[in-house]
Amino acid sequence: MSHPAAVSPAVSPAVSPAVSPAVSPFLRLLFVLLALACTVAGCKRAEREEPARPAAEQSAAPQPRTKEQAMASLLALPELTAWSNQIERRSGGKAHGAVIEDDPTPREINGRKYYQLTFVENRAEDVRRRESFLVAQSGDEILVEDVETDKLLSLQEWRRKIKRVELKSAD
Repeated sequence: MSHPAAVSPAVSPAVSPAVSPAVSPFLRLLFVLLALACTVAGCKRAEREEPARPAAEQSAAPQPRTKEQAMASLLALPELTAWSNQIERRSGGKAHGAVIEDDPTPREINGRKYYQLTFVENRAEDVRRRESFLVAQSGDEILVEDVETDKLLSLQEWRRKIKRVELKSAD
């Protein structure tokens, strides 16, 4: 029979004899503090990181364009580029095609705001209007004002209409 005083109740048989019972509470406190520090750091990091938005959400809200970007998008249309070249060629470089702003107040149609711009033949003696456009401030929509019918045409409708005019003039 073994002597009951030989084994101390504070030290388990799995603990090596080199670790004293006074160090064990210190190690426990150290581990608790380390776990608490990691938890707090993880929470702080989670607050800083914003979750990535799905691609569908990012593309759903188009960025608004500036008036200068709207003017540049009009001048980039193949029809307006051709008109500009034609104006310069016929005038010997004395007249140029240009886009000007009709009204600085945006025009609102069905809840969307549009820049009011006009393509003109810019001559030394005067400016001649060729076509008026409404360019959406957000998105890529371009509408054309039809002065004959007093209606707004989509860019595709306008292109079909000027093709018909070009075909009639060729006859």
